[in-house]
Amino acid sequence: MKAIKINLSLLISVFFSLSVLAQTNNGSTDNVIGKKMFLDVHHLGRGNVTAGAVAAAHQKDLNTQLKYGVQFIKYWVDTTRGDVYCLSSAANSSSITNTHAEAHGLIPDEVFTVTEGMEATMLGGKNLYLDIHELGPGNVSDADVATAHQKDLAVQKKHGVNFINYWVDTKKGFVFCLSEANDSLDVIQTHRDAHGLLPSYLLRVEEGK
Repeated sequence: MKAIKINLSLLISVFFSLSVLAQTNNGSTDNVIGKKMFLDVHHLGRGNVTAGAVAAAHQKDLNTQLKYGVQFIKYWVDTTRGDVYCLSSAANSSSITNTHAEAHGLIPDEVFTVTEGMEATMLGGKNLYLDIHELGPGNVSDADVATAHQKDLAVQKKHGVNFINYWVDTKKGFVFCLSEANDSLDVIQTHRDAHGLLPSYLLRVEEGK
């Protein structure tokens, strides 16, 4: 009888540990041990992308991702330019490429290893923009981007902008900023007033999850 009680206690302990792990994996990807965050980019060309087609491809990724230990978080698509940006968590970039290859055959043109800022609430009712800063290898640090982002937040209301989050690849020198605004010029003016670092280009996007 004593042995049964001990085994029962052990079983409860294991079940509790697995429950905590499951909650962690379903939440922030920053807590997943051994995984990094990636932003992979598909340049498919003007006229070659629709929101429906990207949603269907994303579903195929979700159906395949567990095989390669990938967790696709969300994506953004610019149907005008034909660009798709996918945010995911994985052990390495090869896992992401392999998932895309098996799921639908659309291999990313670029894969960035990124860290992200603190996500703000999306308010809705305005256009969604993704602006990209190409600063060059060795010219950007996480601390520098965090400081610049705080300056954006300090002046964003003046231009009716809501910065939602950012991602930075310090090795390649890229910064990606996601925001809501009535017009792309409002986003650019916010960056200009905040710190003077204007984006290399800016996309009007739709978000999928």
